Amino acid sequence: MPFILLFVLFFTPLLHANNPPIQLATKYHQDIIVNHYWVSEKLDGVRAYWNGQHLISRQGNVFPAPKWFTKDFPNIALDGELWIARGTFEQVSGIVRTQKGGEQDWKKISFMIFDLPSSLAAFTQRLTIMEKFVNNSPSPYLKMIHQQKFTSHQALQIKLDKVIEGGGEGLMLHHINAYYQVKRNQDLMKLKRYDDAEAVVLGYTAGKGKHKGRMGALLVKNAQGVSFKIGTGFTDEERDNPPAIGTTITYQYIGFTKNGVPRFTSYLRLRVINAP
Repeated sequence: MPFILLFVLFFTPLLHANNPPIQLATKYHQDIIVNHYWVSEKLDGVRAYWNGQHLISRQGNVFPAPKWFTKDFPNIALDGELWIARGTFEQVSGIVRTQKGGEQDWKKISFMIFDLPSSLAAFTQRLTIMEKFVNNSPSPYLKMIHQQKFTSHQALQIKLDKVIEGGGEGLMLHHINAYYQVKRNQDLMKLKRYDDAEAVVLGYTAGKGKHKGRMGALLVKNAQGVSFKIGTGFTDEERDNPPAIGTTITYQYIGFTKNGVPRFTSYLRLRVINAP
């Protein structure tokens, strides 16, 4: 089928809104047929939506990308991540969320696409279309997240372990026949070793031993109104200059106690502030 005909069949006009019409994932569960899902790494980048003219955040703020960065992007909606490499979230965020980010810094970044929001095709067909866009574009900054299949939950867990050991965040599972839905889609799942959530900083405890003279732990309160301490996950610099009281941080955890307190908590980062 000619490529131009694919475009006519599978695409509707672009949606223009302050908040982009994006799809959200649900949590992984094991009662699925694994080989009915495409699996990709969950990149720790900055979510971005290309509306055919601008790269915009989930909240509808325009990222200050140089014109040369996007000039060879197709005139259709693309969903993806602005990304450099594993473990570089703070670096990417600092570049893309400020007008002060140098153009040379943008050359480090790739727009890693994982979906086509305005396509009417099932996900496997959307993958084929995305490959055509990426292969036909001269842009060195437009790339596609690698997708693969697994035959068992065991193989999936082995892949997850390798990603985590390599400094990655987790995996995304996308049903082969899923359609793009502007909501939390049951056919799109994220698989991570940890869950994450946000909390407001209430105060600090003093450090002891090697951390004497600096912050030992954060006292925080989550959205459920539960207060608790987070004492791990900080760099020395973050202990010397901890998040300010009243700011919101992201933490990771594994399950809850019987009193609803997150277990095995670890500091992840300050909540990202949107670009103006």
